[in-house]
Amino acid sequence: MAKELETGCCPRFNPAPWDDKEITWNNKLFVKDHVTSLFHIPLNFGRVISKMMKKIKAVDDIDKDTVVLSDENSMLGSDLYVSVKKEIPNAVNTTISGTFLTKVFEGPYKDMSRWIKEMKDFVASKDKVIKKLYFYYTTCPKCAKAYGKNHVVIFAKV
Repeated sequence: MAKELETGCCPRFNPAPWDDKEITWNNKLFVKDHVTSLFHIPLNFGRVISKMMKKIKAVDDIDKDTVVLSDENSMLGSDLYVSVKKEIPNAVNTTISGTFLTKVFEGPYKDMSRWIKEMKDFVASKDKVIKKLYFYYTTCPKCAKAYGKNHVVIFAKV
């Protein structure tokens, strides 16, 4: 990234563009990998995201609008998606399409089950049905601590 970030790692997150929004993607391009977890606690997230970012940076494709989504599809693992502007060599390139309702949550990860319930209620209040949930962890744990805020955006595909 061209601009020096406050922590030198993750940019400070602005929740306004993501909170209570409806977003439509048509074949939005992502690089995909898999994280091993135990009861939804990631065991190799740092190693996987570092490997993905190294491949992306090799083609200079990271910008401030990069979105990292997690599909918590199992207690033993999740698929990780990093948005890109073009296909990345030697990576699993894929697309995501659909309409998503988004909501920003802030606090410790232990609140995740409460956030999911709130997201389900939010989607129901819009007379929509959830097809799939994705989680956008906006900063790494070190940066969340440095900024004093841990934001998570839940994307509900409807």
